[in-house]
Amino acid sequence: MIRLDKNEISFPDPEIYDGHEGIIAFGGDLSVERIWFAYQHGIFPWYNPGEEILWWCPDPRFVLFPDEIKVSKSMRKILNRPTFTFSENKNFRDVIKNCQEVTRKGQSGTWLSDELMMVFIQLHEYGLAKSVEVWQNDELVGGFYGLQIGNVFCGESMFAKVSNASKAGFIHFVETHKNELELIDCQSHTDHLESLGARMIPKREFLKLLRKNNEHR
Repeated sequence: MIRLDKNEISFPDPEIYDGHEGIIAFGGDLSVERIWFAYQHGIFPWYNPGEEILWWCPDPRFVLFPDEIKVSKSMRKILNRPTFTFSENKNFRDVIKNCQEVTRKGQSGTWLSDELMMVFIQLHEYGLAKSVEVWQNDELVGGFYGLQIGNVFCGESMFAKVSNASKAGFIHFVETHKNELELIDCQSHTDHLESLGARMIPKREFLKLLRKNNEHR
């Protein structure tokens, strides 16, 4: 692995450098400029708070093509009822805070550090990060956030306080924006997103799509 220089925003080319189990570099910093540069090149930070920053570009890559989204009959019934309402960028801070605090099955802690959370809040203020909120009786019960890079949405984290909230929000988001989004980057595999149609593709294919997206922005 390559150690990054805090004074220089650069990364190994993920197309020719595989690193170790998807980790292509460590160190550096969490500046807005570095985070934005990294995501444009298919790289993202993922590490335990208090430990060295690790930068990833896994092979294969877990993604969802909007026209491949799967909606079960039970979820379609939920979406057709007034169970939830949805919004975008209405409460980014509360969404990311809940992503940090709400416990998930099989997880004892969070990877989302306070420092990284503040960087994404800054990215949101610059119009680069967005949130999707799911409401029930005017209460925030689910949502997710990520970076929008042209026609690619890089999903970061989601939370749910009631059953099906995050799933409903994700489906609503994809179906609302399917004509303008080419790809949703889910980064690493989850059963939750696989059930909605996300699948693995080779890293080189993902980077090719990302590069094409960057050229046409």
